[in-house]
Amino acid sequence: MEGPRRDRHECDAAVSLAFSVLGKRWNGMIIDALGGGALAFAEVRRAVPGISDAVLSDRLTELADVRLISRTVSPGPPVSVTYALTPGGEQLVPVLEELGRWASANLAPADRPK
Repeated sequence: MEGPRRDRHECDAAVSLAFSVLGKRWNGMIIDALGGGALAFAEVRRAVPGISDAVLSDRLTELADVRLISRTVSPGPPVSVTYALTPGGEQLVPVLEELGRWASANLAPADRPK
């Protein structure tokens, strides 16, 4: 019986790790925006309405640190930075789409009775 308990613990740890990144506000929207292809910083900002430049910069750095996106600097002039999904980030897009479908079907917003 030790095997199944350990598998569940490993799964719980993996899900917790995933949500420690994906559960942060804006990260899902950034990944979704990059799902259409590489974008410059200003293009990501336009694709994610309401996010400040500072928060966007932090989130892009975080997503690059966990290798869900890549950051490419072109020397210019002017210097430009482009962000794109890595293969791991690309694999996440259909998962997020499915999660969105599930949420729409099963979760009611707090201000709307089910």
